[in-house]
Amino acid sequence: MKATSSSQTYRLATGYAFGLSDIGLVRRNNEDGFLIDEALGLAIVCDGMGGHDAGEVASAEALVLMHQCIAELDPHAFASGPREDPDATLPGRYSVKSDGTAPQAPHPVVTATTRAVEHVNDHLYAMNLSDRRADGRGMGTTMTGLWRQPNTATMVAFHVGDSRLYRWREGRMLQITRDQTLYQQALEAGITINLPARNELLQAIGPSPLVEPEVHRLTARPGDLYLLCSDGLHGMLADNQIADVLRQTAPESLAACSAQLVELAKQHGGKDNVTVVLVWFDA
Repeated sequence: MKATSSSQTYRLATGYAFGLSDIGLVRRNNEDGFLIDEALGLAIVCDGMGGHDAGEVASAEALVLMHQCIAELDPHAFASGPREDPDATLPGRYSVKSDGTAPQAPHPVVTATTRAVEHVNDHLYAMNLSDRRADGRGMGTTMTGLWRQPNTATMVAFHVGDSRLYRWREGRMLQITRDQTLYQQALEAGITINLPARNELLQAIGPSPLVEPEVHRLTARPGDLYLLCSDGLHGMLADNQIADVLRQTAPESLAACSAQLVELAKQHGGKDNVTVVLVWFDA
């Protein structure tokens, strides 16, 4: 397991993973962090915020806590529960549908993962309270992760904030997560002028007592490539630039392609810390 930087490709039970984090060209410290646990089949990227060293503390604490929570979950939860569309998007909190009917019950692993994210938020929020920095003013972090048990094709993606998860499959890149930002909200409302800044978060781990994570239950296929990244990457590069790198990625080139993505982000400004994790599935 690695939680800060990496110079090795990790061999998962179902594939390979590599992570890389860079301070960028402007920031004085790196508040990003990532974690890869080959035994759990877990990868997480966090982008901390809060000024001084608070962002580093938030991202590091979130990585450790989420890793602990996932390690304690029952892997049999993947095999139980309702048989909904495995590529469906399952938000962390459920409400009555527009037609007045009750939503489908979430899969047990979705519920468990959602509670794990909420537990991490509870802990960081308590830290903010103890430092009198709560109610949106304290330290916080984004968190985007992918978890796949080795004995199943089913996996779970969890997401808070504006770090992203992309999938490259059969020549096509798909953004799995949705940015939880005022900018994204404005775009979806059809607003085209006077847009808010891209980094104004609606959700983050730590600053507020409640968090609403996105949790997806997905199905992996051999040859799938997943990219987890902080906004230091996708904020500097267009999707087609990212796709051009993913198109040439193979298990033996994860390290080189990770370095290429980071370097491209720096060539296009490098205004933020840049973190990428690539996960390739061969089974």
